[in-house]
Amino acid sequence: MISPVPKPSSPIIARRRPRLNIWQSLWLRAALVVVLLGIAMAGHWLDRGGLRDNTDNHVSFLDVVYFTAITVTTVGYGDITPVTDRARMFDTFVVTPIRLFIWIIFFGTAYTLALKSTWEQFRTHMIRKKLKNHIIVYGYGATGEAAVDELLRQGANPDTVVVVDQNASRVTAATARGVTGIEGDATYNAIQDAACVQTARAVMVSTHRDDSTVLIVLSARQMNTQVPISATVRAIENEDLIRQAGATNIINPVSMGGHLLARASEGHLVVDCIADLASADGKVVMRERPASPVDIGKRLRDLTTGMGVRICRDGRLYGYWEAPAQAIQAGDIIVEIARTEDGQST
Repeated sequence: MISPVPKPSSPIIARRRPRLNIWQSLWLRAALVVVLLGIAMAGHWLDRGGLRDNTDNHVSFLDVVYFTAITVTTVGYGDITPVTDRARMFDTFVVTPIRLFIWIIFFGTAYTLALKSTWEQFRTHMIRKKLKNHIIVYGYGATGEAAVDELLRQGANPDTVVVVDQNASRVTAATARGVTGIEGDATYNAIQDAACVQTARAVMVSTHRDDSTVLIVLSARQMNTQVPISATVRAIENEDLIRQAGATNIINPVSMGGHLLARASEGHLVVDCIADLASADGKVVMRERPASPVDIGKRLRDLTTGMGVRICRDGRLYGYWEAPAQAIQAGDIIVEIARTEDGQST
């Protein structure tokens, strides 16, 4: 029996690029204010007999203009007052809502032009001050989204993950997960500086174009010479180019998928094990860590923290069957298969 797909907890919102620019929006709001004022003024003029001018007992057109402006912006000064029930009801049910709408338009315009920009700049400044030892994901397509999901499943704090993408809807989707989002072209140094690549502990690049990946990797490596950079590649012939640009790890989804498909032809158990190792939801996980004092002198296969697979010494990898792996030394990086917390609980 197929289980029904659960409904999303948050409402689904369709987004499109705004059809009006800022100036067109301002003109539209000004026109709306004029229309609302015109409605109030027309009502007061047509029912001017229900108004009383306490100065000269004569309500002229200028008096109507004055009274409309005063009642729409304030509650009036009392020099001109409605005296009939119809005039009072018009001010209650027509002029008062118009007053509220106009103030909302004024406040919305002020927020759009001044307060919003100032607040966003202040908030961005505060966020950037806290961005240290974080992970940057350039590109929030299918692969980038999966990478962020895996990071969160592994227990990464959403505040320590930054997503950079040119697509506004993708940035919105990323921030909905609790991570920090930056909209912009990561091939520009200014965008990478905004993501604080200088203080990042890891960089992931997942774009739809290898040329963009090369530029992003090159810029990130120039701005941070020590950060590990992992990048996806579309064409095999571009792997060397991306590596020369400064990528630490290169992942080819096409080649990886081909390897798994080939393994699957021999049986599903190997593929299941690989998927288990790669996912934080599995019972075991493959990880790397520096050798601890208790590991020194031990064989790789004698570790108690997990099943040792390889060590990295002086930039070279050695398997558990090779001679250098028979005695772990200080400074070695150990690659091991360990049980996850879920695996230990079962």
